[in-house]
Amino acid sequence: MENIIDKIYAQMSSMSPSDQKVGRTILKNPATIINITISQLAKRAGVSDASITRFCRNLSLSGFHELKILLAQCIGQKESESLKKLPKDDMQAALGEIEKNKVGEIHATLNQIPTDELEKILSIIEASRIIQISAEGDTYPVAADAVYKFNQIGLLSFASVETADAQTMNLGKKDCLIVISNSGESAALLKEIKLAHKNKLKVISITNNPASPIALASDYHLKTGVRQTILQNQYYFSRVAAFTITEALFLLLIKRNEKRIENIKQHEQIISSQKI
Repeated sequence: MENIIDKIYAQMSSMSPSDQKVGRTILKNPATIINITISQLAKRAGVSDASITRFCRNLSLSGFHELKILLAQCIGQKESESLKKLPKDDMQAALGEIEKNKVGEIHATLNQIPTDELEKILSIIEASRIIQISAEGDTYPVAADAVYKFNQIGLLSFASVETADAQTMNLGKKDCLIVISNSGESAALLKEIKLAHKNKLKVISITNNPASPIALASDYHLKTGVRQTILQNQYYFSRVAAFTITEALFLLLIKRNEKRIENIKQHEQIISSQKI
C-alpha cells in the first residue's frame, strides 16, 4: 500500500507551486512535521495556513491531523529520502545514502503492486502475439532491457522511438503495448496509447504517478516508487524503480512457465561464440 511520503513524491511534478512548496518542506524532514502546528508548517513553507489545508485535501486527506498521523506511520519504516544532501567529502557516506535511496525505491515499488492486477498483466503478456514496449529519453534504456529479457524467454517483443506509431498501426487485439514513462505526461506516448486502443490492444503503463494522463489512459498501471531528487528540486527520476518492475515481470513470467529457462540457455549457447 502506498504511504503518504511516496504519494507526495509521486504527485509533486503535477502539484501547484504552492503545494510544491509544502511538499518539499515535508519531504525535507518528515519526522519534524509530526510535532509542529499547521501555522508552523505554513511559515516554514512560506505559504498560508489555508494552503496547508488545501494541500491536504488535494492529497484526499481530511486535514492536517490526518497528514501527521500518516507521516508518523512512515517514520519507523527507514525508507530512503531525497539525495539532495548527498555528502561531497565522504565517499563512503555518499555511497551509503545512495544505497538507502535505491533500496527504498525498490521496496516502495514492489510493496505497492496489486497482486490481482499483476496476475492479469502477466496473463496478457503471455497471451500476446507481439509485445510492443515504448518509452522516450531517459526511460528508453528500460524499454530496451525489457525487450531483450522478454525475447530471451520466447516472448516476441520490440521497442522503437521513431517508428513506434507505425509499428502500433500494424498491431491488433492479439498484441499488447507496454508504456514506460517516469512522469506519465509524454504527449507522444499518450498519442501512441490512443492509437493502440483504436487497434484494440491492451495497454499496460509503468509510471511514477497513478493520476498522470498515461496512467489514466491505460488499461493497467504499475506504479514506481521513485525517490531521487539529485541536482534539481523538481527532478524526480530514477531508472532503478522502472527496471525493478520489468525485472519482476521477467522473473514472474519464468516462474509461471519454467520451460522458459530453456529459451535462455539456448540464447546463451547462440551468443557463446562472441565471448572470450
